[in-house]
Amino acid sequence: MKQATEATTTMTEAPARARASVQLQEPIVRGAQRIETLAILRPRTADLRGLALTELLQMKADTVAAVLPRITEPSILRHEVDAMDPADLLACAVEVTGFLVPKAVTASQAE
Repeated sequence: MKQATEATTTMTEAPARARASVQLQEPIVRGAQRIETLAILRPRTADLRGLALTELLQMKADTVAAVLPRITEPSILRHEVDAMDPADLLACAVEVTGFLVPKAVTASQAE
């Protein structure tokens, strides 16, 4: 029984997700709130369901727009993504695709 308890404890302790900050050129206005900076969280597999990873790596606008509401803090809505300045969408896409590159690839490029 002790092993089951240890396994349960380990499974409930999720590691912190990596994040990147994007300073928006055009803030997102939500009522009285102005969102000037977005935190982009490293996507988990569940965040990517229903999306073609190749399209995300190609920074296809529709695919990036679909994933951003799932991985931003504060969480933004699809219609807010659709109204974003294209430069802000591109900045977010660069951060998202950076999370998808395996560590081994980035390490070999740094050498």
